[in-house]
Amino acid sequence: MKLQSVFNNNDKIPEKYTCDGDDINPLLEISDIPENTKTLVLIVDDPDAPMGIWVHWILFNIPVIGKIEENSVPEGAVQGINDFKKPEYGGPCPPGGTHRYFFKLYALDTELDLAEGATKAEVEQAMKNHVLDKTELVGLYSRN
Repeated sequence: MKLQSVFNNNDKIPEKYTCDGDDINPLLEISDIPENTKTLVLIVDDPDAPMGIWVHWILFNIPVIGKIEENSVPEGAVQGINDFKKPEYGGPCPPGGTHRYFFKLYALDTELDLAEGATKAEVEQAMKNHVLDKTELVGLYSRN
């Protein structure tokens, strides 16, 4: 499985997709999805945050699709709660230095029985033993 965006792996995330810009999710292109995939899960987090891993976006029960459009949630997908305490995308906004943002995509053989606002821990627990494939895209961002 592959995940691509408007930035390359380990390259800078354009400001438009951060708290310094429009704070919207970037276009994400998905390819080579395993044949028996029922749903996809996307978790975006920052392991370089001062308080530990900071969750920026959780999207689960994503239909098997080739892309997630800019500034959108695919029809049928459900958003979990991020560490900004909102069920939505929260762009990179590091307090200092350059942080890494991991866009982790999982192909599952099931649909998750979770409601909107589920936490990262709840989504990861529900995914156990259902992951067919995983890929990730890392973006970098530092504020001026």
